[in-house]
Amino acid sequence: MPKERAGRATMKDVAALAGVSAKTVSNVLTGTAAVRPETQQRVESAMRELDFVPNLSARGLRNGRSGVIAIALPDLATAFSAEMLHHLVDAAHQRGYAVQIEETALEPERERDLVSRARQHLVDGVVLNPIRIEDSVVDRDERLPPVVLIGEVEQHVTDRVLVDSRGGARDAVAHLVARGARRIAAIGGDDQPELATATSRLRLAGVRDGLAAAGFEHDRRREVNLLPWNMEAGALGVRTLLDRGVEVDALLCFTDSIAVGALHELARAGIRVPEDVLVCGFDDIEQSRFTTPQLTTVSFDRNEFARATIALLEERIAARDVPVRAVAIEHRVVARASTDAVPRGVSPGR
Repeated sequence: MPKERAGRATMKDVAALAGVSAKTVSNVLTGTAAVRPETQQRVESAMRELDFVPNLSARGLRNGRSGVIAIALPDLATAFSAEMLHHLVDAAHQRGYAVQIEETALEPERERDLVSRARQHLVDGVVLNPIRIEDSVVDRDERLPPVVLIGEVEQHVTDRVLVDSRGGARDAVAHLVARGARRIAAIGGDDQPELATATSRLRLAGVRDGLAAAGFEHDRRREVNLLPWNMEAGALGVRTLLDRGVEVDALLCFTDSIAVGALHELARAGIRVPEDVLVCGFDDIEQSRFTTPQLTTVSFDRNEFARATIALLEERIAARDVPVRAVAIEHRVVARASTDAVPRGVSPGR
């Protein structure tokens, strides 16, 4: 145990407890030089034990803040993530923040690392997009720094900004039914719990809601989920449906990237869109306007989403004790050529 000391701990105190140099402690704090993982772990453990807080004023920072926020998304390779990041970074810069970008993938430890940095005042707050609440640091840590969640993970611990995924999927099914579809398949959700994410659960529930509202029963043979949600998943999803021999006259893909892959595989199989099968995506990424045919999709205002996210985070940074809030961004179905005709249906093995 370290000796009790008057006043707040210094970098020298941390260095002594961790058995490293003060320069190494500085490197851990600033990230300006590589530090071995085991050394970083010792330094961070010493910081926690000493309740060490960096001397921000000595670093020329105003109001005891870094002026930096972190934004962490699960998969930076997707078109949706790229567009969402563009708007979030722009909204942050408009409010005077620099941005640190991270990818969390399916590794909860990356979220914990970001939260730890926020506690150390290396960043003022964090925007997280966890895909499952049971894997998220939000569900496991009661001492959260300023955090705003984006996406469909439902919790009441911290602020969040979301789109009504269940309602969006329900509205998309209603659109497909209005265009004549009766045998609607979903690519992005099924009953396999090991593949289920917060978003897939909600969108699958929305599909089933929409079918029930139209008087149709859902058929689990028309539900496919493959991770990660990318174009390859869409192509494999179509192939899975064809291999199952189930009739399909419309596809609701849980992201536009999935839909792009589905369009490719349908064309390869000689299945026409929209004459044989209707296709609808979700998210309205830029690419959806440049597919052949143009993709019908569930859309929402990215600028509004980003502004609401950064505004909530800024308010949480300024006042930790304000009530937790959830902001829902409106959505709408944007009808394009991929659902422009009444389909005739596809027979198994077409």
